[in-house]
Amino acid sequence: MHETIDPEACTTMLEVRAGVDAVDRALVDLLKRRFGYMDAAARIKPERGLVRDEGRKAQVIQNARAHARAAGIPEAPIADLWERLVEASIAYELEQFDRR
Repeated sequence: MHETIDPEACTTMLEVRAGVDAVDRALVDLLKRRFGYMDAAARIKPERGLVRDEGRKAQVIQNARAHARAAGIPEAPIADLWERLVEASIAYELEQFDRR
């Protein structure tokens, strides 16, 4: 296992790939935590119809877009990723709600 370094310090593709792999592992860990909140939402919401909240969905995507802008990374691809993430989260939450 290679120690990861900051992207700016990379001089080889091996370093780049090790960094990307480390970030991907961290992202999956964060997504696990995010989906844990979907478990909580499915447990807390009293009705299945409350799982999909288009206003909240738009807010979450807009927040991601604003964070991307502030971070200096492209907003549109981040918004597209969050669209898919939110839809996957809704589908997961519906499954968890139905298991109750």
